Amino acid sequence: MAKGNRSRIIWRYIFVVAVTMLFVGRIVYKLWDTTVVSADEWNSLALKELSKVDTIAPQRGNILACDGSVLATNVREYTVRIDFRSERFLTDTFVARLDTISQCMAREFGRRTAKEWKEYLSTPLKLAHKDRPRAFVLIDRVSYADYLKIRTLPFFNYPNRNYCGITHDSRLARVRPYGAMARRSIGGVGATRECSEVHGISGLEKALDSLLYGTPGLAKKVSLTKEIVPWTDVPAVPGANIITTIDIKMQDIVENELNKMLEYCDADWGVAVLMEVATGNIKAISNLEKNTKTGTGYIEAMNRAVQGYEPGSVVKPISMMLALEEGAVSNLDEVISTGSSYAYAGGRPITDAHGVGSMRVSEVIERSSNIGMTKIIARKFDANPGRFYSRLKEIGFLEPMHTGIAGECIPRVDSLPDNRGGRIGLSRQCYGYATKIPPLYTLSIYNAIANGGRYVRPRLVMGTRTADSDTLFPVTYIRDRICSETNAAKMRSMLRSVVWGDHGTGRRLRSDKVAIAGKTGTAYVIEQGGYNTSKKRLAFCGFFPADTPRFSCMVLVRHPRQNAFGAASTSGEVLKGIAENLYSRGMLDNSSDYRADAKGGSAPTMHASTDGARASVVSDRLGLSGKVTVLAHPMGEKVKGVPDVHGYGLRDALSVLEKSGYNVKFRGAGYVAGQHPKPGTEMRRGSIVTLELRE
Repeated sequence: MAKGNRSRIIWRYIFVVAVTMLFVGRIVYKLWDTTVVSADEWNSLALKELSKVDTIAPQRGNILACDGSVLATNVREYTVRIDFRSERFLTDTFVARLDTISQCMAREFGRRTAKEWKEYLSTPLKLAHKDRPRAFVLIDRVSYADYLKIRTLPFFNYPNRNYCGITHDSRLARVRPYGAMARRSIGGVGATRECSEVHGISGLEKALDSLLYGTPGLAKKVSLTKEIVPWTDVPAVPGANIITTIDIKMQDIVENELNKMLEYCDADWGVAVLMEVATGNIKAISNLEKNTKTGTGYIEAMNRAVQGYEPGSVVKPISMMLALEEGAVSNLDEVISTGSSYAYAGGRPITDAHGVGSMRVSEVIERSSNIGMTKIIARKFDANPGRFYSRLKEIGFLEPMHTGIAGECIPRVDSLPDNRGGRIGLSRQCYGYATKIPPLYTLSIYNAIANGGRYVRPRLVMGTRTADSDTLFPVTYIRDRICSETNAAKMRSMLRSVVWGDHGTGRRLRSDKVAIAGKTGTAYVIEQGGYNTSKKRLAFCGFFPADTPRFSCMVLVRHPRQNAFGAASTSGEVLKGIAENLYSRGMLDNSSDYRADAKGGSAPTMHASTDGARASVVSDRLGLSGKVTVLAHPMGEKVKGVPDVHGYGLRDALSVLEKSGYNVKFRGAGYVAGQHPKPGTEMRRGSIVTLELRE
């Protein structure tokens, strides 16, 4: 019996040894084949793998406002997913805690109600196990901090992620911290048709992509003891940060004034540009049009500041400046006969909306006289109408500006022949028809007039910032001078009269805070090859303060439908609002006197506050005398639902609303004059409350 067992054991050992030797032989053979017989093939494959070079995408640079505030930057966003077929996924536990999970998600993220979260999260469970998703999106576009918060919630807090199925992935997203502010000018990024790399596709992102993108790095494979691993051979160089000329506070003022007017007059769209006279720095640019998707409100739209339109009478000051430089007129008190109509060169009679029998040269701009402008221009250009085009070309008006704004167009002004048709065309061009001129180009000439004749180049970029240094670009000029200082002074006087003269078309724009100078302009909209006289583009271009200009500004509004229908009452009022807001904030080299007994002063008014002692503390520290008015908090007692923050400053309003679990959007500056939804409205946490601020 023992002998038989021993025999069987020996045969088993022999079998095991034989099988082992077969494996050993196979291994030895493969080793010999790999290192000797097929050595060249394997070496070739290894060399091919080691010779692979991968591109390392550089970090895109930021776009900054003039004070360093971030207008566009890179943020890593996370998408959190659930693997419902994870090997150890606790389905029963998930179902048992679904109500709690839904309540937590509604409380922390607010994108859905608890009921909606429960319905959403239970959807995969209705499928057969083999059909349940392995990458079900729990929530997307959240921060890493939000991801960590999710990992603390019930069920998702299992240390072993196989139990809860939680996974995540991330991507770099380009975000604008100030939302839609100057969105079209800043632009966007995306993959292009030419390559999958992310590059600028519009606005500054596109115009300055070579600086923002940086320099890609190179990575190759290296052989270590146990494996081949990636190795950075040439590190990527991050893109430069671009310092723009945009001033956040001024941008906010311009956007709010333009938006307020568009809503008031129900216009199609509007554009406003604010520029610093001495430097050409574009401090604010806003392009708003009706939101056709929702049917209400206005959104940032096409950058119409650099698109060509028939400008109307805002061109007359340009024509008058050329007439002064050409010697067509010199004595501004010279009287010109205008009459009721003027058929120059036998063309269709020219008329004036504000016509009189005669006027002084200085009144041609003030009264916006088409006849007067034509008669003055004809003195020098009647014999050679094409000379008008040549003069515009000589001063650089028809050249690309290279402002940094994508989509920039140059003016379209035709060179006219020396015949009757050319003379008729000249008469139309000199007062703003038969041309296409972008608003920014018109503004640049007004800016030169305000700047004593020096034609500074408008710009949206003032420098770059890298890890090593800041580079600020110098102010440049399209032409050092387009008119003499004497003629520039004459033009400023005429533009001042448009607002302050007895017959000015902009008399309603007079302000006791800041003196405005400028010109109104109206042009009919061209539709189906002809003028639609029921639709107008209304413009106002000017500068302020009138006597010592700091800023120039151009506003253009298309087709208002209610309340205001004139150039001064629409575009002019926007410019006036901008000027007065800058004055009220001390941005025009002025300072405010808070004392109630100051000359012309009144009792200071302070915002309401959650801190009842704040008014007295501020009053004491500023040395205010007399009575201080504090805005009342209308509802006083705490209400259910959305808190009442009327009268509060923005900081206090944000504090109250965010503590109550609401997100906040706001428009304007100053104290809370309105809020939507109204106080007391019951809304889920995470909902948005919009505040209207007023100075």
